[in-house]
Order: sequence, then C-alpha cells, then structure tokens
Amino acid sequence: MITNWAGNVTYSARALHRPSSLAELREAVARAERVRPLGTGHSFNRLADTSGELISPAALPVVMEIDTAAGKVRVSAGVRYGELSRFLWTNGYALSNLASLPHISVAGAVSTGTHGSGAGNRSLSAEVAAVELVTADGSIVELSEGDDRFPGSVVALGALGVVAALTLRVRPAYEVSQTVFENLPGPAVRAHFTEIMRSAYSVSLFTSWTGDAVDQVWVKSVGEPALELFDAVRADGPRHPIPGGPAEWCTPQLGVPGPWHERLPHFRLEFTPSNGDELQSEYFVPADRAVEALDAIAEIRERIAPVLHISEIRAIAADELWLSPASGRDSVAIHFTWKPDAVAVEPVLTLIEERLAPYAARPHWGKVYGTPPERLAELYPRLGEFAALTRELDPRGKFRNDLLDSLLR
Repeated sequence: MITNWAGNVTYSARALHRPSSLAELREAVARAERVRPLGTGHSFNRLADTSGELISPAALPVVMEIDTAAGKVRVSAGVRYGELSRFLWTNGYALSNLASLPHISVAGAVSTGTHGSGAGNRSLSAEVAAVELVTADGSIVELSEGDDRFPGSVVALGALGVVAALTLRVRPAYEVSQTVFENLPGPAVRAHFTEIMRSAYSVSLFTSWTGDAVDQVWVKSVGEPALELFDAVRADGPRHPIPGGPAEWCTPQLGVPGPWHERLPHFRLEFTPSNGDELQSEYFVPADRAVEALDAIAEIRERIAPVLHISEIRAIAADELWLSPASGRDSVAIHFTWKPDAVAVEPVLTLIEERLAPYAARPHWGKVYGTPPERLAELYPRLGEFAALTRELDPRGKFRNDLLDSLLR
C-alpha cells in the first residue's frame, strides 16, 4: 500500500519505481502505459495518483552544481530543499526564500506552486530558470527562460513529464533573525495589514480563529531584528506555531541572527514537524483584497476553530508562471492545517470557498479543495494554453489521471 505523507490518500498505482540513474528513469517512463511522478508525498489530494505506476526521483544520483558566473544552481529532482540549502550555505550562496518545511523535494514543491512568505518574495517556482523533463517516450526535453513554453513548464503538476533536474537562481548567502510576537489585536491587523506584511523580509500570521486577535506573528528580518509590532507582545521564549507544540522542532527565534536556511523555514530539517496527522488547504487572494477576505472568513470562525490545528497567513509577490497561484497578481495565501477528519472538514471547506468566491481565491494545487474545474478555468486564464502544452509533450496522455482529465479538457 502506497500512501501520501498525511496518510489520507492511498494511491491506486500498481507499483512505485525508484530509478537509480537517469537511464533507468528514462526506461521506466518509456515503458509505462500510465505514470505519475511522486515527490516527498506532501500533497493532500489525488494529484499524484495514477492507475498505472508511480516514479520517485529520490534515488537518482544527487546533483548540486553551482554556476558562479550565471548565479545559478543545477539540482537533481529528488534533492530536498534542506539538503540544497546546506550545500549552498557552505559554498557562500543562498536561495531567495524557502517554504515552512525544508523536508520537501525541489521538484515536487515547484511543480505545485509552493511558496514561503514575504511581500517582496515570489514563490519557489518563480526562481526556476530551466526544467529538464523526461517525456512520454523517454526523451529528455529542456525548457528554459526565453522559450515561449517555459512559463507553463514549471508549475506543471507533473502533467508534462517526470522532472529529472532543475536550474534555480541563487544569490550571495545572508543571515536572518527571527522574532515571534503574540496576541496582535485584530483592529491593528485590519488597519495596518499591508504595513505588517511588509515590515520584514518574511512575515507569517498564525491564528486559531478562536477570537479576534492573531495568536502569533513570526517576523524574519534581514538586518536588525524586529523589536516591536504594534500592540503585540514579544515572546519570552521559543514557540511552535501550534500552541503547546514542541518548540525544539522549530528554527531559532528570539531575534538571534543566523544562516538564512536555518531561519526562513519554520521547522528544522532534523525534525519531522508532525506525524502527518493533519489535512491542509490553502487559498490565494489578491493582496489588495486580503483584509476583506479575512473578514469574510472570520464570520464563520465558530465553524472553523473546532476542526483546525492552526491557520497561517502569508504574502507572496506576483509571478508570470501560467499555473502559479500567484500568477499575475501580488497575493495573500490563507492556509489551514486541519485535524485529520475529512468528514468534518469538508463542509467547513465548502463554507470557506463560498466566502472567498468574491475574491477570486485560487486553491493550492497540492492541498484539499473543492473548487470545480470550470471555476479553476476562470481563475487561471492560461489553463487552456497549458492544456495545449500537455497535448504537445504528452499526446497520448501518459501522465494524466482523473484529476488532470477533469481539469485539462
């Protein structure tokens, strides 16, 4: 039995392959009738499912090659962000941002539009400069910036082929400090939302939706650490995003500066942040309508709180990737980490999506959502072009599954 990380999805695949060379990967793809790539399993829906075979790039030879002249790094698909980050730091380089978890694979994260936080920071996908794909017949196709098809090839949902390697932009290494504030009053959030989200390199608001105040604000600064945040109180010790959670799992706080990759994620690479006993959903709304959207959700907080672990609110800068949830607009992402009870969560999700409908809320591709395909076609104006690109690179639909068939008509 093959399941995702959370255990809420049992895949229908007949087999899981872990090729140990590029040649084996090409052979496995060419041989399969139906196939889907599988990253670290941090998707919470059936995006990675298939009636055929799953292929994981985790056993491929590790490649991490820095091109100092170009300011880029080429990395094999199975490498996790935490591993890449340590390598870059050792060599004096950095990425612009990281997600909450350093445990996720590079290829899986960028293929689904995963992101970190910071109003001036784009998604992880937007830092990709080239994609190397193994397509349906086992051929290798490289798509890079300047190719008209490139903006459709990064957040590609595994629909174009199995990613073998990616090239990412890098920058000189830098240090970050992290300060946690508690009990930020709701009126301050509404009156100064944009200022708060732009007050540091990365800002995350955590709320349990049990009251008007924001429970915690995680402020990650390049330069001087944050000392105050309106009427919020600086935490007097390390915190976990979920009150009562083990703070030792989390990255260093209390304003102490350190390597970028040891502060930008919320969790340490050496700890598994949970046992997978959760579900996740996330919706991206235009940044200039975020306060309205949050107020709309607050009206149903009594339905949300009983089935929720915690909710995180982050800002993401716009990019031009066709299927990026932040495509074409600066966005605010409203994330929900749910208790592992799909039956109880489903009607709450329906309410949330109804409340967010006026704000053109785009769901994260790898999370649990109920947005129908026809609505997704409205939310992603270039979805038709992406469907055409899948037909060009995968004319027989080898990489399709039920979810993609409903989406890419």
